[in-house]
This record gives sequence, C-alpha cells and structure tokens, in this order.
Amino acid sequence: MTLIRSSSAWDQVQISEFLSECIIPIRLACNDSHGVPLVCSLWFLYDEDALWCATQKSASIVTLLAAAPKCGFEVAPQEMPYRGVRGQGVASISEEGADEVLSRLIDRYLSERDSAFAVWLQSRSEHEVAIKIMPDYFSAWDFSQRMPR
Repeated sequence: MTLIRSSSAWDQVQISEFLSECIIPIRLACNDSHGVPLVCSLWFLYDEDALWCATQKSASIVTLLAAAPKCGFEVAPQEMPYRGVRGQGVASISEEGADEVLSRLIDRYLSERDSAFAVWLQSRSEHEVAIKIMPDYFSAWDFSQRMPR
C-alpha cells in the first residue's frame, strides 16, 4: 500500500476511488537530460496500486524516465471546485503488456475501439510501451467546501 501524506485531504479509499473514476490525463513530471523539469500529459489508469500509461517507445518521456525513473505526478481537473491527487514515484518502462494497457486506455477514454482515433492508436500499438508508476506517496487536496460548483 502506498503511503498517504498526513496532510492529505483524503484517505487511501478516497484516493483510489478518485483515480479510478476521474477520466482526465495525468500530468507526469520528470527531469530532462539537463536536469530541467519536464511535464507531460498522458492518459492513465489506476490498477494494482500503480498508475499505468502507454505511449510510443520513441517519445522523449520514455527516454527520460528510463534514464532517471523518479517522477512526480498530478491528477486534477481544471474546473472548480479544485481537488486532486499528487505524489511521487518510480516509473518503469516495458514493451510487454503495452498493447493491453493501450486497449484499456482506449476503453477508458474513448469508450469504443472502432472510432477513427481508436483505430489509428491501435494501428501503432507495435511501437507502444507501458509506463508503470509505483507511487512512493499520495497526497490529495479538496477545496470543494470552500469553492462554488
């Protein structure tokens, strides 16, 4: 089980529910080759206490995470009331299972595998990798009580 910061507005159950139900991209942060932070938005799913993404193996984020796997992340909608989950973890990259992760992401974000966009994504699946982020900690914030909806 992932550590929940004592300052977190939510417990593990609430964080798990949010990450499972919230269908927006994750903001994934790593350092580039010069040590400068880089943020990349990717589709994600939360399963088995890990955050999963898929992208092309040629993507810069893959190279950077392979070289320095410690990362930060945030999942938060841009609309009020502001709330979300952030944390830090360690990423691993794998070609194995990437097509399954991609299919699950398509189901999650597009709801259908036969749209033009889904077909295009699937046509490139042989070049996909799965990114598995094992969180070191989570922390949630929730300003729902203070903000109008």
